[in-house]
Amino acid sequence: MASPVSPCTPKIQNGTEWISLLQKKVASFLFLLLLLSAIFLFSTWYSSHSFTFGGKEALRDSPLLTDHLELNLTEQIIAHDEAISPSNYSFRESFSSEASFEISDRNAPFAIESCDLSKGKWLKDSREPLYSNLTCSFLPETRNCQMYGKPPGYLYWRWKPDECDMPRFESKSFLDLVRGKKMAFVGDSLARNQFDSLLCLLSQEETPLDVYHDPFDKFRTMHFPTSNFTLMVMWSEFYVQGIPIIINGTATASFDIHLDIINTKWTSQLPGLDYLIISGGNWFFRVNYLHENGSRIGCVNCREENLKDYGIAYAIRRVLRKALESIISCQNCDGLVTFLRTYTTSHFENGSWFNGGDCNRTEPLDEREINLEGIEWEVRKIQNEEIERIKMMDKDAKKHFGVLDVTKAMMVRADGHPGAFYNKKWFNNANDCLHWCMPGPVDMWNEMLMLNLISSSSFD
Repeated sequence: MASPVSPCTPKIQNGTEWISLLQKKVASFLFLLLLLSAIFLFSTWYSSHSFTFGGKEALRDSPLLTDHLELNLTEQIIAHDEAISPSNYSFRESFSSEASFEISDRNAPFAIESCDLSKGKWLKDSREPLYSNLTCSFLPETRNCQMYGKPPGYLYWRWKPDECDMPRFESKSFLDLVRGKKMAFVGDSLARNQFDSLLCLLSQEETPLDVYHDPFDKFRTMHFPTSNFTLMVMWSEFYVQGIPIIINGTATASFDIHLDIINTKWTSQLPGLDYLIISGGNWFFRVNYLHENGSRIGCVNCREENLKDYGIAYAIRRVLRKALESIISCQNCDGLVTFLRTYTTSHFENGSWFNGGDCNRTEPLDEREINLEGIEWEVRKIQNEEIERIKMMDKDAKKHFGVLDVTKAMMVRADGHPGAFYNKKWFNNANDCLHWCMPGPVDMWNEMLMLNLISSSSFD
């Protein structure tokens, strides 16, 4: 007896109909496959034309990024600041996704041709710092805020320039840039703060050797053997000769500053350097006495009769000018690239160093809380002006000058200081609202430094 046939099942009379049906099925399948392939190819083409970038290999193998890569954003127009802004470098960037900031909850490379890094805002960033007090053996106890219990909220912010994204620091790429080079920081304890930050960042990739340090650890030289990179720091709070004033056999907080006599302890080390980062300003906010041609000509903050108070701004301009002129007149220094890192203020509230001042903020200040007409902004203006002046003097362009303009970015980071969270034996139980926790906002200075190093590659 034959099996019943469903009304919905076609009745096949012979083998020819089977073959015809099979051909129709295959044709439908091939058409669908062709359609999906076309969609995939179009998607791939479109995404590849959104922006172009290079990976780590481009950064390592190119001659310091001679050929820059551009962002294909035809509708985006970058506004250029007509005022003095030496940090507005035209630089070439080629970074891997690991070196870029999070965009829409994922890492994406971002190519930039020109951007003023000094103008922007701090955004929250959930990523962990690139190093910690557990992974960096060079982290100073006085900056080790996590070890002493500082709440970690200050760690989770990143600087976002208005006109671009600033890639996260990448130690391997930095060491590739400076392979076979020699770099030095010159200034006070904040120059040392940046040196220590860079040391911690780079040590995550390669462990350096301690080549030299003086008994007071004010001069230190580290060497990264695999990269053949030498990193130095040299203490000079005034750039010029500053002699502590001694009263009854005890050094006071005041200095005799000789405006026309350079401190040769650092200038003697300039020949052979490839990169120099200078900074300063904080030591002029005390009572100091100014000398020229061997005679006392006035003071800063002294308020003494028959002695002219020239003010902080004048003194800073004079010593900075002397320092820059010493650099430009240096013999055997052709090709030296000098960056001036601009002034950063303290954030003491309710007093100062030794009379109860503190800094207990837990997040960045609102921009409306900072004063862009105070002495901090005036010092920054002087620093920018003096860099522009020395550029005009360098007629032969044998040396090169630029600015790491961090002043405004750091004016709002009242939350980034050690405050009470460090070993206070070093500062007579005072809160530290001048220096910067590590890791912390200070690491941004070296992100800015790295981008400026890429820019300076065009000088080679």
